[in-house]
Amino acid sequence: MKARWWLVLLVLLAGFGVLGLGGRQIAQNAPPIPQRVVAEDGTLLVTPGQILEGQVSYLGHGGQHIGSIWGHGAYLAPDWTAKALHQWASHTLDGVKAQGGSAADAKAGTISIFQSNRYEYSTGTLTLGAAQATAYLKTRGELAKIAVEGDKGAAIPARWIPTLREAERVADFWLWTAWSAAARRPGANHSFTQNWPQEPLVGNSITPISHLWSILSIILLILGVGLMIWHHATQPAEAFPAPQAIPAAPATPSQRWSALYFAVAMALFLVQIGMGVLTAHDAVEGNALYGLDLSRILPYAASRTWHLQLAVFWIATCWLATGLYLGPKLSAKEPKGQWFGVAGLLVALVVVVVGALAGAHQAILGRLSGSFMLGHQGYEYVELGRLWQILLTVGMVGWLVLVVRALLPALKGEAGRLGLLKLFVLSAIAIPLFYSAGFMYTRETHVALAEYWRWWVVHLWVEGFFEVFATVAIALLSTRMGLLRESTALRAVSTSMGLFLGSGIIGTFHHLYYTGSPASISALGSVFSALEIVPLTIVGFEIAMSLKAGKAIGSGYEWPFRFFAAVCFWNLIGAGVFGMLINPPSVLYFGQGLNTTPIHSHSALFGVYGFLAISLMLFSLRGMTPDKAWDEKWLKVGFWGLNIGLVLMLVLSLIPSGFYQIAQSLEHGTWYARSAEVVQSPLMRTFTWLRMPGDVIFGIGALAVILFTFKAVIGAWGWRTAEATLPSREVPDEAPAFAVAED
Repeated sequence: MKARWWLVLLVLLAGFGVLGLGGRQIAQNAPPIPQRVVAEDGTLLVTPGQILEGQVSYLGHGGQHIGSIWGHGAYLAPDWTAKALHQWASHTLDGVKAQGGSAADAKAGTISIFQSNRYEYSTGTLTLGAAQATAYLKTRGELAKIAVEGDKGAAIPARWIPTLREAERVADFWLWTAWSAAARRPGANHSFTQNWPQEPLVGNSITPISHLWSILSIILLILGVGLMIWHHATQPAEAFPAPQAIPAAPATPSQRWSALYFAVAMALFLVQIGMGVLTAHDAVEGNALYGLDLSRILPYAASRTWHLQLAVFWIATCWLATGLYLGPKLSAKEPKGQWFGVAGLLVALVVVVVGALAGAHQAILGRLSGSFMLGHQGYEYVELGRLWQILLTVGMVGWLVLVVRALLPALKGEAGRLGLLKLFVLSAIAIPLFYSAGFMYTRETHVALAEYWRWWVVHLWVEGFFEVFATVAIALLSTRMGLLRESTALRAVSTSMGLFLGSGIIGTFHHLYYTGSPASISALGSVFSALEIVPLTIVGFEIAMSLKAGKAIGSGYEWPFRFFAAVCFWNLIGAGVFGMLINPPSVLYFGQGLNTTPIHSHSALFGVYGFLAISLMLFSLRGMTPDKAWDEKWLKVGFWGLNIGLVLMLVLSLIPSGFYQIAQSLEHGTWYARSAEVVQSPLMRTFTWLRMPGDVIFGIGALAVILFTFKAVIGAWGWRTAEATLPSREVPDEAPAFAVAED
């Protein structure tokens, strides 16, 4: 067993070593930001600091929630990189044509102009030819006009950027991203963004090396799948101890407070669904809801910000609450004054959530756009102002202290060995540690490097170490229920950690193919992100085992296990099948910034992590809820409503709209796939309306789970004894074996 953990440690060290070296490469090879942009005749187009000023302004007003840059951000407004590049190239082509010559010569000349990198590293000066410089000024004016006057169809409110001067600086920033997307990287035959977006006017098309790495990643995926199936098939049949439900018992004082976390999480879930409805509706009516103008109350950027932030908040709250609940349960002892810390942390959490949402909202409305500390950071999933981010991190450290404090008596039983409890503590330490990666950048940080650190939070924190924490928590519960011996659970956890983190750490790079990173990032990201799917090939077995375990345990645990089975199913579909829409560079090149991305994000973020949060919540509540308050009919409605609703949302709306956009991208280019002609077309509006059946069914399922949770929490609070303690049942390795009967 020790050899396994040394191997896991080696995998972690190697993975982070490669990830760190990749970050260094990104920092050293990021597209340069010119201090000055001048025309050939010496006319000054951009003065020192203007591009960075535009970046700060763009991010402060909601950033990636109004359109996108380099394909990262919202999908309704244009991708500003693709739009700026196309308009700039179109105007340049007109200027070249006016100089005389054939149409073919003009097109070739325009391609040469944009691909030529005339940036001087010694002086920080970018020089533009006459036609390109004239086109620059014209395009900047057009983009600035949109930012000031707005675009109802794209849900851009009037005076989104309040002044023309500020809007021109934002346009300078967009045009810089466009320049980096066409200008050749020194020593390479592709642009700084590896020729993304596809744009015939500047000669941007997918690079041959992207095809090569995509092919290699698929070959390795098939090989990995074969090896995984072979490994699984050669394992001896596992005998299990006799299962035994942990009897529900009155909660300790701190556990009652942990139950309130679940109530808060479900309230946030409800608001998140409402924000999702508004965000989707904006695609057909702009910043309005059936004629009601919301542009100055709750514009698209605000509702979308809240929708994403609330998803992170409610899911994380469930996971944190599970840790607080399990501490006293696993140690069978309540530390003195533990409830006070748990209660105080809940109040602090509510303050941070409300403050973060309010600050982001006010920044988008222009009242806090200049405040990085209180307003909006401008990047997806880490929108909250830096002050709220700091307070949230401090809160997670406090949570860690509370969890460890409660587990100390039980940890003494693992002295001298690495058991599940120590793994639980180690995985808990990783939660505040890796969330703090979000402190590594500010609004002034180069976008390429900021994206690198942002995906540390989104990919490694949420998809990596929170998943490890949840895996260990499920393993602990399984041993307490007699479903697994501890040795078996440790072996399963070590294998899962080695596979998921071994591929997932370096697989972080698959989010960074076209964000100004060097080609080596695509090579590593494509191969290792494909390998992330390998462990999912045996998910079917996990689903079957979860359902059998629920039936074998009984006592109200069937539905918690069913929700965990849903996690396994959506892990295969959302992370595995739909993950291939964004993993191979050849696929993502044409789908970056299109509706194919939310296919993956909805099915993976809610399908995997949302269901996992609900599953952990139900496991926790079952242990402290009296039978009379455990009303399973609501869970049945909730389970099927959420699953069927999510399937319909994908099948009727997101999948057809995403593939329609990819078809337009293949034929005309990225700019067109994100243009009003496509995004606001009757067909796309129809696809948006077709979300309604799935959304309604999903909403019914969510309401059922929310109502069940509120009833269970009330039941847990009303069920008291003078001294409430919970029995802890260890499953020794020599426990009597049994095998779950086959159907």
